[in-house]
Amino acid sequence: MNTLQLRRPDDWHVHLRDGAALAAVVKFTAERFGRAIVMPNLKPPIATAAAARAYRDRILAALPSDTRFEPLLTLYLTNATAPDEIDRARACGFIRAVKLYPAGATTHSDAGVTDIAKVFSVLARMEEIGMPLLVHGETPDSEVDVFDREVHFIDSVLQPLTERFPGLRVVFEHITTARAVDFVAAARDGVAATITPQHLLHNRNAIFSGGIRPHYYCLPILKRERDRQALLGAAREATVNAAKWSGAETVSLFAEVEDGRVAERQDERREVDPGEHRLVASERLEDVCGNRLGEALDHDLSAGGRPRAAMINLTPRSADAPSSAQAVS
Repeated sequence: MNTLQLRRPDDWHVHLRDGAALAAVVKFTAERFGRAIVMPNLKPPIATAAAARAYRDRILAALPSDTRFEPLLTLYLTNATAPDEIDRARACGFIRAVKLYPAGATTHSDAGVTDIAKVFSVLARMEEIGMPLLVHGETPDSEVDVFDREVHFIDSVLQPLTERFPGLRVVFEHITTARAVDFVAAARDGVAATITPQHLLHNRNAIFSGGIRPHYYCLPILKRERDRQALLGAAREATVNAAKWSGAETVSLFAEVEDGRVAERQDERREVDPGEHRLVASERLEDVCGNRLGEALDHDLSAGGRPRAAMINLTPRSADAPSSAQAVS
């Protein structure tokens, strides 16, 4: 085998919410992804294995009948979480991680951890059994500037935490700063990070361009342009590393498309004429992959209507740079 194709990818961070919101949105994730890591910050939070089982049942009940989709649950860490709750979570088989929300840091985080020392016994049990810790990495202290909360959290909480628990598996979620990139790159084995599309696409100027633009406000908040560039570099490096570490000659990425263009695209000046039978890659994918992906996405839009997705192969030219991209069927 010399090609790895992610034809049905996983979503590593999704908020499905509950009730009417769950019923309205879960189908969109299930249509595109085989599995998803589901966040637990509901009201009340999913803080026990029993609550996670009930939530999973509600997710499955909300899915279309012909769906092949596996929700992977997470447990909401609180000051009161006991080590034996971690054992129950591991035993159930569908809880794959525990989520740390500093109390007050984001939506529905008021039940989160107020002092990391209060959960040391829980983290020790997680380290012992190999349960990952997913981290919303911001300090919610009002005296810390909102744009500096991630960096402050790294220095005051996350770095000491990874040193105190050297075997704990940690995922620093939706990182936003160059400092976070440097921290993860230099961290011990077992520490990783995720990046969200908006932090690759925009810097904090987007929030204030032409006045307050509230739809660009999402925690963790957008940061400086130098931070965005650092995230792009990290994503590009991760793409190349995926190719190297998989042992494959090529690695495939997934891009959602509609109306003959990549859905995430912000710059409409290069919108495709369907008569050209070509899809244009978004700046995000182009920047991440280091290629003119639009030249490689060569689907015939007239043959079968508008495609819903494109698989994009990346072939590394050397150890540090991808050299080509090809659409695959």
